[in-house]
Amino acid sequence: MRVVIAEDNALLREGLVLLLTSAGHEVVAVAGSGPEVLPALLAHRPDVAVLDVRMPPSFRDEGLRAALEARERIPGLPVLVLSQYVEESYAAELLGGGTSGIGYLLKDRVGRVDEFLDALERVAAGGTALDPEVVTELLTRRKDSPLDSLTPREREVLTLMAEGHDNSTIARTLVVTERAVHKHIGNVFLKLGLPPSDSGHRRVLAVLAHLSHTPRA
Repeated sequence: MRVVIAEDNALLREGLVLLLTSAGHEVVAVAGSGPEVLPALLAHRPDVAVLDVRMPPSFRDEGLRAALEARERIPGLPVLVLSQYVEESYAAELLGGGTSGIGYLLKDRVGRVDEFLDALERVAAGGTALDPEVVTELLTRRKDSPLDSLTPREREVLTLMAEGHDNSTIARTLVVTERAVHKHIGNVFLKLGLPPSDSGHRRVLAVLAHLSHTPRA
Protein backbone atom coordinates (compact mmCIF):
# COMPACT_ATOMS: atom_id res chain seq x y z
CA MET A 1 0.00 0.00 0.00
CA ARG A 2 1.37 3.42 -1.01
CA VAL A 3 1.02 6.07 1.71
CA VAL A 4 1.58 9.83 1.99
CA ILE A 5 2.15 11.12 5.53
CA ALA A 6 1.54 14.74 6.57
CA GLU A 7 2.66 15.46 10.13
CA ASP A 8 4.67 18.41 11.47
CA ASN A 9 5.97 16.63 14.59
CA ALA A 10 9.24 15.11 13.34
CA LEU A 11 9.30 12.37 15.98
CA LEU A 12 5.77 11.19 15.23
CA ARG A 13 6.32 11.55 11.48
CA GLU A 14 9.40 9.34 11.55
CA GLY A 15 7.63 6.93 13.87
CA LEU A 16 4.79 6.60 11.37
CA VAL A 17 7.24 6.02 8.53
CA LEU A 18 9.00 3.27 10.49
CA LEU A 19 5.72 1.70 11.58
CA LEU A 20 4.24 1.62 8.09
CA THR A 21 7.38 0.41 6.34
CA SER A 22 7.82 -2.31 8.96
CA ALA A 23 4.26 -3.42 8.21
CA GLY A 24 5.12 -3.76 4.53
CA HIS A 25 3.69 -0.49 3.23
CA GLU A 26 5.50 2.07 1.07
CA VAL A 27 5.69 5.67 2.25
CA VAL A 28 5.97 7.57 -1.03
CA ALA A 29 6.12 11.08 0.44
CA VAL A 30 6.09 13.00 3.72
CA ALA A 31 4.97 16.58 4.37
CA GLY A 32 5.81 18.73 7.37
CA SER A 33 3.63 21.78 6.68
CA GLY A 34 0.24 22.58 5.25
CA PRO A 35 1.39 23.96 1.87
CA GLU A 36 3.35 20.76 1.17
CA VAL A 37 0.38 18.41 1.57
CA LEU A 38 -1.74 18.91 -1.54
CA PRO A 39 1.20 18.90 -4.02
CA ALA A 40 2.45 15.64 -2.50
CA LEU A 41 -0.98 14.04 -2.79
CA LEU A 42 -1.51 15.20 -6.36
CA ALA A 43 1.98 14.10 -7.40
CA HIS A 44 1.85 10.63 -5.87
CA ARG A 45 -1.88 9.82 -5.73
CA PRO A 46 -1.39 7.34 -2.88
CA ASP A 47 -3.59 4.44 -1.83
CA VAL A 48 -4.21 6.30 1.43
CA ALA A 49 -3.14 9.58 3.07
CA VAL A 50 -2.40 9.95 6.78
CA LEU A 51 -2.83 13.61 7.71
CA ASP A 52 -2.53 15.69 10.86
CA VAL A 53 -5.39 18.18 11.29
CA ARG A 54 -3.33 21.10 12.59
CA MET A 55 -0.14 21.92 10.70
CA PRO A 56 2.13 24.92 10.08
CA PRO A 57 2.02 27.75 9.35
CA SER A 58 -1.09 28.61 11.38
CA PHE A 59 -1.65 25.31 13.23
CA ARG A 60 -5.38 25.57 12.66
CA ASP A 61 -6.81 23.21 10.06
CA GLU A 62 -4.28 23.10 7.23
CA GLY A 63 -4.18 19.31 7.15
CA LEU A 64 -7.95 18.99 7.09
CA ARG A 65 -8.29 21.62 4.36
CA ALA A 66 -5.70 19.80 2.26
CA ALA A 67 -7.54 16.52 2.77
CA LEU A 68 -10.87 18.01 1.69
CA GLU A 69 -9.36 19.67 -1.38
CA ALA A 70 -7.46 16.52 -2.32
CA ARG A 71 -10.66 14.47 -2.16
CA GLU A 72 -12.31 16.97 -4.50
CA ARG A 73 -9.45 16.71 -6.99
CA ILE A 74 -8.84 12.98 -6.51
CA PRO A 75 -12.35 11.58 -5.99
CA GLY A 76 -12.41 8.69 -3.56
CA LEU A 77 -8.92 9.33 -2.14
CA PRO A 78 -8.85 7.46 1.21
CA VAL A 79 -7.88 9.78 4.05
CA LEU A 80 -7.05 8.96 7.65
CA VAL A 81 -6.95 12.14 9.72
CA LEU A 82 -5.06 12.30 13.02
CA SER A 83 -5.90 14.79 15.75
CA GLN A 84 -4.54 15.53 19.21
CA TYR A 85 -8.03 16.13 20.60
CA VAL A 86 -11.63 15.40 19.68
CA GLU A 87 -12.66 18.32 17.48
CA GLU A 88 -16.29 17.74 16.61
CA SER A 89 -16.57 20.39 13.92
CA TYR A 90 -13.57 18.96 12.06
CA ALA A 91 -14.95 15.42 12.31
CA ALA A 92 -18.32 16.57 11.01
CA GLU A 93 -16.76 18.50 8.13
CA LEU A 94 -14.63 15.54 7.12
CA LEU A 95 -17.60 13.19 7.23
CA GLY A 96 -19.60 15.59 5.09
CA GLY A 97 -16.93 15.57 2.39
CA GLY A 98 -17.44 12.08 1.02
CA THR A 99 -19.04 8.68 1.34
CA SER A 100 -16.10 6.30 1.63
CA GLY A 101 -12.49 5.95 2.70
CA ILE A 102 -12.69 8.18 5.76
CA GLY A 103 -10.90 7.86 9.09
CA TYR A 104 -10.60 10.16 12.10
CA LEU A 105 -8.37 8.96 14.93
CA LEU A 106 -6.80 10.54 17.97
CA LYS A 107 -3.00 10.43 17.91
CA ASP A 108 -2.94 8.25 21.01
CA ARG A 109 -4.43 5.50 18.86
CA VAL A 110 -1.21 5.31 16.79
CA GLY A 111 0.53 3.77 19.80
CA ARG A 112 -1.89 0.85 19.62
CA VAL A 113 -0.18 -0.53 16.55
CA ASP A 114 -2.59 -3.31 15.61
CA GLU A 115 -5.62 -1.01 15.97
CA PHE A 116 -3.96 1.72 13.93
CA LEU A 117 -2.90 -0.59 11.10
CA ASP A 118 -6.35 -2.19 11.03
CA ALA A 119 -7.96 1.26 10.81
CA LEU A 120 -5.59 2.30 8.03
CA GLU A 121 -6.37 -0.81 6.00
CA ARG A 122 -10.13 -0.33 6.46
CA VAL A 123 -9.90 3.26 5.24
CA ALA A 124 -7.70 2.31 2.27
CA ALA A 125 -10.28 -0.32 1.31
CA GLY A 126 -13.01 2.34 1.24
CA GLY A 127 -14.35 1.80 4.75
CA THR A 128 -14.48 3.99 7.83
CA ALA A 129 -12.44 4.16 11.01
CA LEU A 130 -13.60 6.58 13.67
CA ASP A 131 -11.96 6.85 17.06
CA PRO A 132 -14.25 5.64 19.88
CA GLU A 133 -13.79 8.97 21.65
CA VAL A 134 -14.87 10.86 18.53
CA VAL A 135 -17.95 8.68 18.26
CA THR A 136 -18.75 9.25 21.93
CA GLU A 137 -18.52 13.02 21.46
CA LEU A 138 -20.81 12.93 18.44
CA LEU A 139 -23.34 10.84 20.32
CA THR A 140 -23.34 12.62 23.67
CA ARG A 141 -23.27 16.26 22.52
CA ARG A 142 -26.58 15.97 20.71
CA LYS A 143 -29.65 16.61 22.80
CA ASP A 144 -33.35 16.29 22.10
CA SER A 145 -32.63 14.17 19.04
CA PRO A 146 -33.84 10.78 17.80
CA LEU A 147 -30.82 9.31 19.59
CA ASP A 148 -32.75 9.69 22.83
CA SER A 149 -35.10 6.94 21.68
CA LEU A 150 -32.33 4.36 21.30
CA THR A 151 -32.00 1.65 23.89
CA PRO A 152 -28.63 1.18 25.64
CA ARG A 153 -27.93 -1.85 23.45
CA GLU A 154 -28.82 0.05 20.27
CA ARG A 155 -26.41 2.82 21.33
CA GLU A 156 -23.68 0.22 21.81
CA VAL A 157 -24.35 -1.16 18.35
CA LEU A 158 -24.38 2.32 16.81
CA THR A 159 -21.08 3.19 18.49
CA LEU A 160 -19.42 0.04 17.18
CA MET A 161 -20.88 0.65 13.72
CA ALA A 162 -19.47 4.17 13.73
CA GLU A 163 -16.04 2.87 14.68
CA GLY A 164 -16.15 0.90 11.42
CA HIS A 165 -16.81 -2.63 12.69
CA ASP A 166 -18.82 -5.13 10.67
CA ASN A 167 -21.73 -7.19 11.98
CA SER A 168 -19.65 -10.22 12.92
CA THR A 169 -17.20 -8.11 14.94
CA ILE A 170 -20.05 -6.32 16.69
CA ALA A 171 -21.62 -9.67 17.53
CA ARG A 172 -18.36 -10.97 19.02
CA THR A 173 -17.78 -7.77 20.98
CA LEU A 174 -21.27 -7.74 22.49
CA VAL A 175 -21.45 -11.54 22.78
CA VAL A 176 -24.68 -11.76 20.80
CA THR A 177 -25.68 -13.39 17.53
CA GLU A 178 -25.27 -11.68 14.16
CA ARG A 179 -29.01 -11.99 13.74
CA ALA A 180 -29.48 -9.92 16.91
CA VAL A 181 -27.02 -7.34 15.62
CA HIS A 182 -28.87 -7.11 12.31
CA LYS A 183 -32.12 -6.52 14.20
CA HIS A 184 -30.56 -3.79 16.38
CA ILE A 185 -29.16 -2.06 13.29
CA GLY A 186 -32.59 -2.12 11.69
CA ASN A 187 -34.05 -0.52 14.82
CA VAL A 188 -31.34 2.17 14.83
CA PHE A 189 -32.05 3.17 11.24
CA LEU A 190 -35.78 3.11 11.85
CA LYS A 191 -35.55 5.37 14.92
CA LEU A 192 -33.15 7.78 13.18
CA GLY A 193 -35.43 7.97 10.15
CA LEU A 194 -32.81 6.46 7.85
CA PRO A 195 -33.27 3.67 5.28
CA PRO A 196 -32.86 0.27 6.97
CA SER A 197 -29.80 -0.51 4.88
CA ASP A 198 -27.03 -2.84 5.92
CA SER A 199 -24.54 -1.86 3.24
CA GLY A 200 -21.19 -1.68 5.00
CA HIS A 201 -19.47 1.63 5.59
CA ARG A 202 -22.21 3.66 3.91
CA ARG A 203 -24.52 2.89 6.80
CA VAL A 204 -21.95 4.39 9.18
CA LEU A 205 -21.52 7.56 7.17
CA ALA A 206 -25.28 7.94 6.80
CA VAL A 207 -25.75 7.74 10.55
CA LEU A 208 -22.86 10.08 11.34
CA ALA A 209 -23.89 12.58 8.66
CA HIS A 210 -27.30 12.61 10.30
CA LEU A 211 -25.74 13.18 13.71
CA SER A 212 -23.37 15.89 12.54
CA HIS A 213 -26.28 17.88 11.12
CA THR A 214 -28.59 17.42 14.07
CA PRO A 215 -29.10 20.87 15.69
CA ARG A 216 -27.87 21.28 19.22
CA ALA A 217 -30.26 22.20 21.99
